[in-house]
Amino acid sequence: MNKILARFLIIVVMSNLLNSCKNKRREIGSHTQKKEIDSEVNLKEDSYQPGLDWKLAWADEFEAKTIDKNNWNFQVVEAGRFNEEWQRYTNSSKNAYIEDGRLVIRAIHESDDHGKDQYTSARLHTANKQSWKYGKIAARIKLPQGKGMWPAFWMLGADIDENGGDTPWPQCGEIDILELYGTKDNGVVEANAHYADANGKHGMMGAASFKLDQGSFADDFHVFELEWDATKIAWLVDGKQYASMPITAAEFSEFHKEFFILLNIAVGGTYAGRPDSTSTFPQYMHLDWVRVYQKK
Repeated sequence: MNKILARFLIIVVMSNLLNSCKNKRREIGSHTQKKEIDSEVNLKEDSYQPGLDWKLAWADEFEAKTIDKNNWNFQVVEAGRFNEEWQRYTNSSKNAYIEDGRLVIRAIHESDDHGKDQYTSARLHTANKQSWKYGKIAARIKLPQGKGMWPAFWMLGADIDENGGDTPWPQCGEIDILELYGTKDNGVVEANAHYADANGKHGMMGAASFKLDQGSFADDFHVFELEWDATKIAWLVDGKQYASMPITAAEFSEFHKEFFILLNIAVGGTYAGRPDSTSTFPQYMHLDWVRVYQKK
């Protein structure tokens, strides 16, 4: 009897040890998996500092569960309205949503065909909700990539007729803080500014490029900044200035009034090239934060 009891106790102890080991393996496996996911989400530690001369005037850190409608509008637009682009812009949560403390804009290919109205995406803006004259406008973004991808972080004059104002484009002014043309180079972003010249015709600074030393803008988060005052506009990536434009001449009057922010992914278009069988979908634009600073 004692031998039977002893054997039973040994079996119980061994069973508990085996279960303990299994549980530890599960915990270790789960922890390892979580770390791998976290390392994919947090691709780069955020150490951004605006500089001692700047104070925060407005920000969206995307910490709420849903997109803050006090800050952002969904612009619903049919395919082809702008620049012969192939996507239509929707207000669907499939195309723009908050996830893990970030705003995500998602471009979707909805069929096996490549052509107009076969894609959906989102275009968000702060018109009639948030606008600014001068300052540092900055965002920490991980961009999409591939042929036909055309993400942008940009600004329009707050009086544009497209959003209830009385001024047409380009008289309203446009500042492109970043545009990326995946058909050209996934490691290059461009800056530009548009306005009406002395004859009332479309004028522009002309695209200025910033190229990464290696890799693409889809590999990691980068900080894109615009520094704008009464004398000039300057563009920076990760604190490095690569373009500037003086705005003191009379023809640059557009740039001395309030502008609002836009964020979007276009698919295809006159200037962006077209997606093809090499283009992968969905494509994502991840925004960790958007901030506006004013001079102290």
